[in-house]
Amino acid sequence: MIEARDLRKAFGTHQILDGVSFKIERGESVVIIGRSGGGKSVLLKQLVGLLKPDSGQVLIEGEDIVPMNERSLLRVRAKFGMLFQGAALFDSMTVAENIAFPFRQRKDLSPADVAKKVSDALEVVELPGTQNKKPSELSGGMRKRVGLARAIVYQPEIVLYDEPTTGLDPIVSDSIDKLIIRVRDQLNVTCIVVTHDMRSARRVGNRILMLHDKRIYASGTPDDIFSSQDPIVRRFIDGVSDPKNIF
Repeated sequence: MIEARDLRKAFGTHQILDGVSFKIERGESVVIIGRSGGGKSVLLKQLVGLLKPDSGQVLIEGEDIVPMNERSLLRVRAKFGMLFQGAALFDSMTVAENIAFPFRQRKDLSPADVAKKVSDALEVVELPGTQNKKPSELSGGMRKRVGLARAIVYQPEIVLYDEPTTGLDPIVSDSIDKLIIRVRDQLNVTCIVVTHDMRSARRVGNRILMLHDKRIYASGTPDDIFSSQDPIVRRFIDGVSDPKNIF
């Protein structure tokens, strides 16, 4: 479904990614972990064509998107939905208007068709009847759910999650994890989840990739990663800093 081949990206003299390669199969749920500033969000942007690598390939269903122009990329991006870190809702719009935003250029859908799709998406994320609320009236967890409803409303094949549980308490985080799993299974989508939340990583991933030192340092099932005795993996999983880097 998705393949990254030898991706490299630098901003000025600062190298962010230096030879990142991996494959993700259709229907898989893959979690990407790694330290803050380690290039996880840059990697997500490259997978959807929002940022071009300096070198390497990004293949979506066998098609390299790196050399594509904007028109061709729009076709590929239609396969993706994305839940942004802060949900990225428009404060001036209602819940329904936010979710319907991807349809703003569609001339083939009537207002009734759009309203039905919005209603169905809200049912999936367990927020029925909230169409007329504004984001300011919602809790953090509810805003994440609305953001996810917007990501899935046009039935994408791939959903990207950027820190879906950041800023949420453990109980709400658990509900978001369960929602990610239900969306994956109910809609049969491929999921890529970037997170620092180790409980979430263990619950939602079929496979975990650890980005370290600008490359994929470790890859395996949650059991493989959480039972690893590699000191770098172990420190990250346990949340223990490297004594050599303490100033």
